[in-house]
Amino acid sequence: MKQVMQFGSEVIEYQLSFVERKTLGITVQPDRDILVKAPMGSSIDKIQAKIRKKAPWILKQKDHFLSFEPRIPERRYVSGETHLYLGRQYQLRIVTDTNEERVKYTGRFIEVHTQEKAKVEKMVLDWYKVKAHIWFNKLADSLIDRFKKYNVSPKSVEIKLMKYRWGSCSNRGRILLNPELIKAPKACIEYVIIHELCHLVHRDHTKAFFDLQTREMPDWEKWKNKLENTLA
Repeated sequence: MKQVMQFGSEVIEYQLSFVERKTLGITVQPDRDILVKAPMGSSIDKIQAKIRKKAPWILKQKDHFLSFEPRIPERRYVSGETHLYLGRQYQLRIVTDTNEERVKYTGRFIEVHTQEKAKVEKMVLDWYKVKAHIWFNKLADSLIDRFKKYNVSPKSVEIKLMKYRWGSCSNRGRILLNPELIKAPKACIEYVIIHELCHLVHRDHTKAFFDLQTREMPDWEKWKNKLENTLA
């Protein structure tokens, strides 16, 4: 059941369901939808009073997920187009006078060698995925070792293209990283990995979570902002 509540100048829309539980539960999802689970028989007035009390936290969570949302511009995959790799800009150069099919970066260019221009997009995306596997695992290994002092370790580190997140940590301990991160500086990638590792210790974005993140990466806000500005 969809509900709407005014909080100052903000309108808070949420999906309300009644379940067998003793307390009100509020969840802000990565796509910024708000789910509210209320005990059976709760009145709308009491529910909204509790939501109003939690409104600053709800809006903060929505802003947090918005800042994580990848904003990936459309690409045409033609010569001269600018592409990012590990935070640096490269021009795409398509080489058709060739008998081989490969992608490499050299100087200020990402070169795609192929006789078929229709293959360029897939070749570039596949190249990014290969590089993402190499770099994400390389950067994650040392960070995972650091977090062993908290008696946690991810079940796996995997790559998955996600619409709303740079990374995520499942309840089973799988860390997923968006392959688009390979376009950002290495410190930005480390920030996302550390953020997800912190979720192995603290599931929610509590003060304890952010205290841990700051302890493990004191300048995380710098790299969070860099990530947002680089891939905007």
